[in-house]
Amino acid sequence: MLLRHGQSTWNEQNLFTGWEDVGLTALGEQEAAAAGRLLRDEPGLDLRVLHTSVLSRAIRTAELALAEAGRSWLAVRRSWRLNERHYGDLTGRNKQETAERFGREQLVAWRRSYDVPPPPMPEGDPRRSDADPRYRDVPPELLPATECLSDVVARVRPWYDEAIAPDLRDEGARGGAVLVAAHGNSIRALRMHLESIAPEAIPAVEIPTGIPYLVELDDALAVVSSRYLGDADAAAQAADRVARQAG
Repeated sequence: MLLRHGQSTWNEQNLFTGWEDVGLTALGEQEAAAAGRLLRDEPGLDLRVLHTSVLSRAIRTAELALAEAGRSWLAVRRSWRLNERHYGDLTGRNKQETAERFGREQLVAWRRSYDVPPPPMPEGDPRRSDADPRYRDVPPELLPATECLSDVVARVRPWYDEAIAPDLRDEGARGGAVLVAAHGNSIRALRMHLESIAPEAIPAVEIPTGIPYLVELDDALAVVSSRYLGDADAAAQAADRVARQAG
């Protein structure tokens, strides 16, 4: 199960968020609770393990969803590798204003290309994560100043191989399901790997907030089926709203 966090305060303001640690809006909390009801009502779904990023909006979404689903007791594993993409010097900037300043073509390249990172966050910038205690055990050379999607894929993949895949092979989930509560781009990276989505196709894949995405796998961890829980049209409309954030 892949679940992007509910609407955050910076989503509401149409700002590039990245590694900035912001909370959920009231709507985001409602989305998280609604996601929990979908998880609860899905026939045969037996959630056993939770993986999250170390950012509050994903953690809070998981807490609200699992409380609604009656699974607050799940074992939890957190990793910075599941964080949102680092937007570098775009962090905190309004997407519409960025489009007006740099041009829509450049904005699209920064937002949705596979290998074009935004300008890096400068050394000494107070927005940097170097001194954040949640990253104190991360080698400094691994902490990004900016990322493109290929960078996110490169950091998410080791966590999938070393932590998520063993749970999917029943070593941790004991025959049940694994829930990953994360972010638009870290979930996009996981879907690229799981569903063998090509780099040239991934820009068209939008990840709506607060709607669980079910990926059924066989014993070899190959995809058997995938779909959003609940109303498919509602999920498509939510994804379209994400695509239109820059105007």
